[in-house]
Amino acid sequence: MDNAALFETVGLGPYTLKNRIVMPPLTRSRSSQPGNVPNDWMVEYYAQRAGAGFMVTEGTQIEPRGQGYAWTPGIHSQAQIAGWQAVTAAVHARGGVIFSQLWHVGRVSHRSLQPGGTAPIAPSAIRADSVSVFVETAPGEGMLTAPSEPEALTTAGVEELVERYAQAARNALAAGFDGVELHCANGYLVNQFISEHTNTRTDRYGGSLDNRLRFLEEIVDAVAGVFGAERVGVRFSPLFESTAEDRVYLGLVESDPHTTYVTAIERLEQAGVAYVSLAEADWDNAPDLPETFYRAVRETFSGCLLYAGRYTPEKALWMRERGYGDLFAFGRPFIANPDLPQRLYHGWPLNDVDPATMYGGTDVGYIDYPTYAEATREAATAPPAEVDAAR
Repeated sequence: MDNAALFETVGLGPYTLKNRIVMPPLTRSRSSQPGNVPNDWMVEYYAQRAGAGFMVTEGTQIEPRGQGYAWTPGIHSQAQIAGWQAVTAAVHARGGVIFSQLWHVGRVSHRSLQPGGTAPIAPSAIRADSVSVFVETAPGEGMLTAPSEPEALTTAGVEELVERYAQAARNALAAGFDGVELHCANGYLVNQFISEHTNTRTDRYGGSLDNRLRFLEEIVDAVAGVFGAERVGVRFSPLFESTAEDRVYLGLVESDPHTTYVTAIERLEQAGVAYVSLAEADWDNAPDLPETFYRAVRETFSGCLLYAGRYTPEKALWMRERGYGDLFAFGRPFIANPDLPQRLYHGWPLNDVDPATMYGGTDVGYIDYPTYAEATREAATAPPAEVDAAR
């Protein structure tokens, strides 16, 4: 298979990317405690993968209330900003372009993760079901549990959150990021405002689709005021089918997902953002998005379109040939293959992901996956029995 189209340069806002291969947001829960601070492991992890044309950090909470899982990093303290500065410096030294994903989980949290043990915040007081959050039970240990009942934000509280997004963008700029991506997917806070299932407000942020999109529009404007719209991206996870597996996406399947998301993307086109990222369902045998939706999105949005969700080079090339997508993310392969672009270019075999080390833990399963060159060099210098076992 000829993957040459994946290795074309492509413009993204003010940047020229060296290829179309993206390392997407991947929660790994390795930040240092206390304080959810990026550390030396994270510096090495991102630097190892800077061969991607474009990188987006793991979800990074914009404020303490934005956390839904233990050990995920933030970008609201000076220590966190300093930690991210080391990450961006290492990525830039290797020629990478990296955006920070600004994240707020909203109702998908537990009181034990919230400041002072208060209730999580949300557009409406509707508990998230069919989903778990991860809480720390002892240093380095934790468990899955159900989210707590959320508290509905006041109108003033929503307005204050818009400013918190702006401050997070200012922090990301200070940390040396090339831009920011707004996490508006997977049933988290912005998605909760957009969804008819989680937003029953009666103020200007609820009711009609126009009102439910207002929070998205305001935070886009707020962060664009910091970075410029040409250095802002937005991520959605549109679902068109309700299945047992959609709990991964917290069950937010709109009654008319086509209209909901095409309308949202129209607003982003008007705002002039650099890209829209669409995360497709990523469980085994998950359905693709309808081709009518791919086409409508492409006709609506003139910036870069980024697709993710168990993508293979074959699917990425199919999307590229039809003009539906411009950038393509490879999540799990990037976890296990720090040199993924080189492997795809040369057709080299891929390392498998170890599911036991996906979240939390040590540097094992994080920064110790070998490159192809390292693996073949080790095999070549190993005793014969070990060489045979490695084949």
